[in-house]
Parts: sequence; structure tokens; C-alpha cells
Amino acid sequence: MITNPLTVQGEKVLRERLADLKFVQRPQISEAIAEARAHGDLKENAEYHAAREQQGLIEAKIKEIESTLSNATIIDVKELPQTGRVVFGSTVKLFNLETENPISYKIVGSLESDPAQGSISFDTPIGKGLIGKSIGDEVTIETPAGSETFEIEDVLHI
Repeated sequence: MITNPLTVQGEKVLRERLADLKFVQRPQISEAIAEARAHGDLKENAEYHAAREQQGLIEAKIKEIESTLSNATIIDVKELPQTGRVVFGSTVKLFNLETENPISYKIVGSLESDPAQGSISFDTPIGKGLIGKSIGDEVTIETPAGSETFEIEDVLHI
């Protein structure tokens, strides 16, 4: 069985998202379907077909989140000893040696990644390249945009 690593925060966010889908969006879409049915002929009822399609998307998302949570391994990085090595859940402060810009990433699971917020999946090229490295290491990582070289300045368990 494949397990999905999740941070404690990621589990909380997924549980909140699941509750919203099940108890807010699912009833809303059911009401929309009932209302569209009341308009008569379903063959040419665009509202009905759109609502049914939306219902299918919601149900698929519910199943995906439920599956992820049922196979999840929750990792609380705050409980792990701080060794200076990059591990799942840690926040890594980097210095890009080519652009001379500092950057920070939190290494998380794929469903909780949000690169715009600084959370990247452990499955990404940068995530894979950082896991297991230590403070002071220089790391060259091949990304779709090209090769990037970073120096690991700090590893935080926050």
C-alpha cells in the first residue's frame, strides 16, 4: 500500500476542505440539480447538465481527499530532532548562487504544496534535490527551467 506523507498542517487543511465539500458544496449542488429539474425537459436543460458535471467533480475530489487521508502518514516535524538535515516537513532557507537571492521552501506532500506560498512537494525536482542535504551544502538541481545552484543556509522545524 502506498502511503501519502502529510504534515500536521496539511492534514488539517485537507480535513477542512473535505468538510466544506461534503457539508457545504455537495448540498448546494444537490439543490441546484433539483431546481434545474423543476424547469422541465432535461435533454436541453444546460443548467441541469452543468450542475450534474459539477456534482461529478465534487464527488471525485471528495474521493481523492478521503483516499489520501486514509493512506496518510502524518509527520509532525516539530517532534523530529533538529540535525541540520533537510527532512519532510522542514523549512529550508536557501541562497541561490546564480541570482544571489535568498529563498525559503517548506517541504510538504503533493496535495498540500503551494509554490506561490513557499510550500513545495517532496516529489518536485527541488524537493528531491534538497531531502537529505545539510546546512552549508551546495546543491545543483536540474529543473524544467534549467539548472539552479543553491546553498542551504538553515533548516528549521517549524
